[in-house]
Amino acid sequence: MITNNFEARHIGPRADEVALMLKKVNANSLDQLIDETVPASLRLAKPLNLPDGINEYEYIQQLKEIGSKNKLFKTYIGMGYYNTILPAVIQRNLLENAGWYTAYTPYQAEISQGRLEALLNFQTMVSDLTAMPLSNCSLLDEGTSAAEAMIMSFNARSRSMVKSGVVRYFVDNEIFPQTKAVIETRANPLGIELVYGDFQTFIYSDEYFGAIVQYPNNKGEVKDYRLFAESIHQKGGIFTVAADLMSLVLLTPPGEWGADVVVGSSQRFGVPMGYGGPHAGFLATSEQYKRNMPGRIIGVSKDAQGKTALRMALQTREQHIKREKATSNICTAQALLASMAAMYAVYHGPKGLKAIASDIHQNAVALASGLEILGFKQINKIYFDTLLIEGIENMEAIRENAEEREINFRYFEKAIGISIDETTSIDDLNDILEVFALVIDENESIAMDEEIAESIIPEAFQRRSAFLQHPVFNSYHSETEMMRYLKKLEIKDLALNRSMIPLGSCTMKLNPAASMFSLSWAEFGAIHPFVPMDQAAGYLELISDLEKDLCEITGFSAMSFQPNSGASGEYAGLLVIRAYHQSRGEYHRTVCLIPSSAHGTNPASAVMAGFDVVVVKATDQGEIDMEDLKVKAEAHKENLGALMITYPSTHGVFEDTVLEIMDIIHQLGGQVYMDGANMNAQVGLTHPGHIGADVCHLNLHKTFAIPHGGGGPGVGPIGVAQHLVDFLPGSPVVKAGGAKAISAVSSAAFGSPSVLPISYAYIKLMGGNGLTNATKMAILNANYLKEMIQDDFPILYTGKNKRVAHEMILDCNKFSQTAGLQAIDIAKRLMDYGFHAPTVAFPVHGTLMVEPTESEPLFELNRFLDAMHQIRAEIRAIENGEVDKENNVVKNAPHTAELIASENWDYPYSRQQAAFPRPWSNEDKYWPPVGKIDDAYGDRNLFCTCAPIENYDAKFSISTLKKK
Repeated sequence: MITNNFEARHIGPRADEVALMLKKVNANSLDQLIDETVPASLRLAKPLNLPDGINEYEYIQQLKEIGSKNKLFKTYIGMGYYNTILPAVIQRNLLENAGWYTAYTPYQAEISQGRLEALLNFQTMVSDLTAMPLSNCSLLDEGTSAAEAMIMSFNARSRSMVKSGVVRYFVDNEIFPQTKAVIETRANPLGIELVYGDFQTFIYSDEYFGAIVQYPNNKGEVKDYRLFAESIHQKGGIFTVAADLMSLVLLTPPGEWGADVVVGSSQRFGVPMGYGGPHAGFLATSEQYKRNMPGRIIGVSKDAQGKTALRMALQTREQHIKREKATSNICTAQALLASMAAMYAVYHGPKGLKAIASDIHQNAVALASGLEILGFKQINKIYFDTLLIEGIENMEAIRENAEEREINFRYFEKAIGISIDETTSIDDLNDILEVFALVIDENESIAMDEEIAESIIPEAFQRRSAFLQHPVFNSYHSETEMMRYLKKLEIKDLALNRSMIPLGSCTMKLNPAASMFSLSWAEFGAIHPFVPMDQAAGYLELISDLEKDLCEITGFSAMSFQPNSGASGEYAGLLVIRAYHQSRGEYHRTVCLIPSSAHGTNPASAVMAGFDVVVVKATDQGEIDMEDLKVKAEAHKENLGALMITYPSTHGVFEDTVLEIMDIIHQLGGQVYMDGANMNAQVGLTHPGHIGADVCHLNLHKTFAIPHGGGGPGVGPIGVAQHLVDFLPGSPVVKAGGAKAISAVSSAAFGSPSVLPISYAYIKLMGGNGLTNATKMAILNANYLKEMIQDDFPILYTGKNKRVAHEMILDCNKFSQTAGLQAIDIAKRLMDYGFHAPTVAFPVHGTLMVEPTESEPLFELNRFLDAMHQIRAEIRAIENGEVDKENNVVKNAPHTAELIASENWDYPYSRQQAAFPRPWSNEDKYWPPVGKIDDAYGDRNLFCTCAPIENYDAKFSISTLKKK
């Protein structure tokens, strides 16, 4: 069998093309190019100690063996995670479809209308079910959503509260323990004082800025929070409810009894549990707090021709703009999972969802009746899906009986919780009853032959309001209709399966198809995050092996996979540094130095972790200003906690001063946090441990091939040096983390485990040499583009030998003076050529940042170059006065099929130049579905839920839209 052949499948350029490319970059060999790019002082002395790569067949067999070690018990643990049925039409046409999972975050809205519509559906679904006017388009998980709601409430305090120093937040005892842990983590660095209690006896006062409860609560009981909500509002507080989205189909939604914010998870809407994630959390609120909302919000606007168009609104790039003053460090979402959940609602519609919710509830009622016949006491007076059985004399016998029959319950000290889900059948109910019956008498039995039961939800708690009345939720209920709807949305978007996505700092490389298979396997998808650890032996083996590989790649001693985004990794890493200092009694070390070129989440994460940010200047060459660093490090030496640094730099250069920077910080008692956004230029050549970093987060959705999913999932594990291992984050439910673990940063102990096999696959398929060669080819591809494009678009920063790392910044600033064009205009014009734009205006205003990755073949690199050269010629025509500065083919881009086919053509250029500017444009033409979108109009006229299309022509608020 031919093995170790995946490297050739992953890397784009062929051997003969590499020789041609090296000639173009004036290098005699690939090794010479690397020597001229990466400082010799940083190079590893030995190759990575990793096995050779394996082929795809070998990997699949290996993964099946690992998956077989996970035990597929019937699980009734609940706690926010439930078995669910993913409709096959969604699995096949969305989850397993590269047109969906390889798309990027929809910053370029004109070529993202399909997934923007899916996310708008998600917002509408959440808004309708919670009865709140406004929802974001997903957060990382339920715990994170609850913590973000607390911080939002804190930032929205009245002036009098701020002046009076109000910092207390009430947390009801009966919220999920994992949610409570994440709230505690977030509260501490910000000085928020958490007060726990029973909402029924707690007296809310003006010493509090808000409160949070669970609905149904931690034990499954539905409580009446109306009076509590009134008491909070009377004192000017903000009331948050963590709600089960499926339960709101039957229960009175929080928005109808006083909630200001509703948070939760959409996992049970067709998204597998996956041992904890990824899943789409949500946060819904009122219009009053729309400017305070964390995360992304999809809004409706119009394009240049007046056509309805969708876009990300408001806080789209808050961290880049506000930096350390940002109210949240969230800059990603769970777009792929949110799209799946939204399509689950679209496919089932309101009637289908009501049937599912009713079936779940009726099964729970039927089970309660059966248990009561056996003599067991179910104590939840009002419930949706969860029973609480108390008064059990022989708990251990029930546990043994259950495990013998491969059943998991939730075990309290003196009670058992049983949560029913949509996969529960009458046979399952009888199996549960048998487990309990055997404790009474070995010959005792009870069996139901039908599970129909009446609802026990009192009328006062029953939902009366309609939901999901919009046409999209009432039109696609056959598989044929749903398949075509998903295809209609998919083809509106430009994803990696259509063309290169040259986004700088985003590493849009190939996501190997073989690595994706396990997302659909029950062995990985149907595992609850809180099962006994012996039932997740396969997952734990994979996680342990992946940790070892990543430690070899990074030079660190241990990893934590709990952070489920890059920004979450930043936050966790900084908390680890903070805990380390505090363990040494150095509570005063709270200053964090951050270069001005850093990613916007760096300062935002630092502030959230309790640090005071001091910005370090950059030189005209884009490097850290060493003199400014020395001055500020010395000035703050007594309180210096950390330096955050990206390497290679955000400007795409290997700075040879990095070792000196490390020494300066360490000698003054600080720790160095390395942002791993650019690890794709390090793997196998150098690593953070060798350079001297103390902690670093990795973006597995960049360097290690997890797809971006249209804006999530992301995974941001942190690696740490030996002295920080004890502080890795823990979990209140599952054994995880170090001996002195910081509290949880995510709901699940291992973050988003179901996507970890993707990175595991990438490493095993590539092997040590393959990973190193991928890094070398990423650097070659970038330098090839640099050499071929720099005459038309100057390269802003290069290293000492005029080399770039794996990305480069094209300076487009002069075009605003010479042609009246901005970098964004070039980005829009690239759409007419069938390309996603590079990163616009980051990290430098008026620029485009380009990163080709190692996966792109020479043909595609040349096609991109051809497009950029042609656009430069179009700009030159404007500069020479040949065409008008305001009415030209670049300024008016992109051009839609509808515009090109219209009878009236009033433009001073031809239809062919607009839509088919190069000979190859005819071969696989991508048509942007909308023209240039009016962002300002969208922010001025904000509405963020679905409505009949004719309604978008009128100006109205979210609240009036909901009334319609």
